[in-house]
Amino acid sequence: MNEPELTEPMSLTWPDGSLNRASVGWARRPMIDTSGIDGRRSWGRNKRWEYWNVMTPTHIVALTVSSLDYAAVHEVWVFDRDSGQAVHRTATGVLGGSAELPPVLGDGSARSRAKHLTIDVDEVPGGTRLRARIPGASVDVLAARPPGHECLAVVVPWSDKRFQYTVKDVCRPASGTITIGDRTVDVPAGESWAVLDHGRGRWPYDIAWNWGAGSGIVDGQVIGVQVGGQWTDGTGSTENAMLVGGRLHKISHELTWEYDLAESTHPWRIHGGGLDAVFTPFHVKRSSTRLGVLSSRTDQCFGHWSGSFSTPEVKVRLDGITGWVEDVHNRW
Repeated sequence: MNEPELTEPMSLTWPDGSLNRASVGWARRPMIDTSGIDGRRSWGRNKRWEYWNVMTPTHIVALTVSSLDYAAVHEVWVFDRDSGQAVHRTATGVLGGSAELPPVLGDGSARSRAKHLTIDVDEVPGGTRLRARIPGASVDVLAARPPGHECLAVVVPWSDKRFQYTVKDVCRPASGTITIGDRTVDVPAGESWAVLDHGRGRWPYDIAWNWGAGSGIVDGQVIGVQVGGQWTDGTGSTENAMLVGGRLHKISHELTWEYDLAESTHPWRIHGGGLDAVFTPFHVKRSSTRLGVLSSRTDQCFGHWSGSFSTPEVKVRLDGITGWVEDVHNRW
C-alpha cells in the first residue's frame, strides 16, 4: 500500500464536517486536529474515546472514557493475574454528559463521572497520569513518555462522511500504585507498560475489528507490537506497525489473522509485511452490551507474543512481550 507519512499538523475535517482528504495517512506523533468531531454534524455517528491499558507483572488495568453521541460508555477493570479475580464496573450514560474528552489529543483532560465510577486522565510533565476509582479498587499510574518516543497515528477513510483517526501508543513505561480492597501494590517501573487507544471519528453503524498490542524488552531493546484488521480492509490504510527502540516501523500491508473464537485460548497467528507472530493467551475477557440500537461484543485475550519482525532495516524477536489480541463486533 502507498500510505503517505504526514509530517505537518492539519485538520481531520473541513468546516462542513466532511473528511479532509489531505489528512489521510499516518504519522509518528499525534498531529491531527479532531475538534470537528463535535456532535454538531452527523449527530449519532460521532465516536470519541480514550482507552488506556496498563499491564504489570501482577495486574492488568483497563480504563475507558467514551462518548457515542447518544450514549457515554465507561469502564474500569482491574485484574489480578495471580488469583484470576477481577474488580470491574461499567457505566452507561444517556447522551454524552458523563464524559469529558479533549477536542485534540493532549489538549485537555479526559474524565468520566458516573455512579460509583470516576476516571481522570491528565497530561502532566513527562507523561500522562491515569487515575480511577470504583468500589473495591483504585488506580494511580503515570504513563511516562520517554524523549523521542514515537507512536502510530492513522487516518482511515471509508468515505468523505465516514472516517476514523486513531492513535495507538504502545510501550509507555508505567509506574504508580493499584489498590484492591485494603491492599495496595506497586506498579513496578521497568516491568510495567501502558498503552493508549485514542479514537475520534464517524463510523458506519455495523463494524468489526481486530486489534493486537504488546510492549516489552527483548534482547535489551524496547519492542512494541501494534496490529489491526477487518475495519481497515479496502480503505488503503492500515494500523500496523512495530516500535523498536522507540522508533516506529510502519507496516503498509493488510495482515493475515488466523484464530478460532470458539477456541480463543488457543494460539493466534498474525503474519504479513515482515511480521510472523504468534500470540498465546493466558486469560480471556469477554463482554457484551445490548442497549436498543447500541450493541457490542468483545473477545479480548491477554497473553504473550512470540515470533519475529524482519525488514531490510531491522530484525527483532518478540519472545516474551506481553499484551493482548481482540475480536470486536459493534452495532453503534
